[in-house]
Amino acid sequence: MASGVKINDKVVQVFNEMKVRKSSTPEEIKKRKKAILFCMSPDNKEVILEQDKQILVGDIGDTVEDPYKTFVSLLPLTDCRYALYDASYETRETRKEDLVFIFWAPDNASLKSKMIYAATKDALRKKFPGIKHEWQVNGLDDIKDRCALAEKLAGGTVVSLEGIPL
Repeated sequence: MASGVKINDKVVQVFNEMKVRKSSTPEEIKKRKKAILFCMSPDNKEVILEQDKQILVGDIGDTVEDPYKTFVSLLPLTDCRYALYDASYETRETRKEDLVFIFWAPDNASLKSKMIYAATKDALRKKFPGIKHEWQVNGLDDIKDRCALAEKLAGGTVVSLEGIPL
C-alpha cells in the first residue's frame, strides 16, 4: 500500500455482493446495488462507502429512469472518487452484465485529492479480483456519453447500454 490508506471491510463486502449475483427473490434483486461510490474518510486514512451515493436495482424504473445518467450525476465535480458500476449491455451476439471499476479524477479536483486517490487505487483494485473493466475518467466530457462506457466494455460491438440503444 504505497499511500498507507486502508480499505474498509464494508468496501470489500459490497464488492463481493455485487460480484456474486445469487439474488433469487424479487425483493433480493431489488436490493442489489447497480452502482456505488467510494471515497476517502475525512482523515484520508481509509477508503469507505460514500453515504447515500448508490443506485439499487429496485430504484430503476421507480425513481431512476436511466441508471447510467443517474450514476454520472452522483459524481462530484471537484473531488475524486472510486466507483463500481454494474453495466448491463447488449452486443450484436449476446446480453451481458459486467462490473466496471471506475477511478474518477476530475480536472477540478485538488492536487492533494488526485495524489491520494491515485496512490491508493492499486491497493483498492487488488481487493476487487475478477474485475474485467477498469476506467479512469478525468471529467464529465469523458463519461457523460454512454458510448464511452460501451467502448470500454466491448469495443464497437455494443448495441445498447442499460436497455437504451446506442
